[in-house]
Amino acid sequence: MRMTDQRRVIARIIEAATDHPDVEELYRRASEVDPRISLSTVYRTVNLFEEAGLVTKHDFKDGRARFEPIPEEHHDHLIDIRSGKVIEFRNEEIEAIQELIAKRLGYRLIDHRLELYAVPLDSKEPER
Repeated sequence: MRMTDQRRVIARIIEAATDHPDVEELYRRASEVDPRISLSTVYRTVNLFEEAGLVTKHDFKDGRARFEPIPEEHHDHLIDIRSGKVIEFRNEEIEAIQELIAKRLGYRLIDHRLELYAVPLDSKEPER
C-alpha cells in the first residue's frame, strides 16, 4: 500500500485514539490536521487499513463502525450503552474459561471477541 501524506495523517489519528472512533470522528480529527482530507478518503483509508490487517473494526451495536489499531495484546471490551464509552480490559480467568469451553467442545480456540454491554450500577435500568 502506498502511504500518502493523507493516509499518514489518518494512521496517526487512529494510532493516537483512545476511544475507538468511528469514520466521522476520524474525519473530524484528520481534517483539523489537513483540511484537504475528505470523508471519502477516510472511508477508503480505513477500509485499506482493515484489509491490510492494520486496524480492526468493531460494531458496538450503536450503528457506527468503530476502529482501533490491531492490538499487540488481546483485550476485551465493556461498552456503557448510555454514554457509548468503551472500556478495554483483560481477565485471565475469562480467557482460561473460554479455552476450556472450546476444548470441552472438541476445539482449539484460535481467536475470539468478548463485548460486554452494561449500564452504570447506579442507573435505574431494569435488570434482565
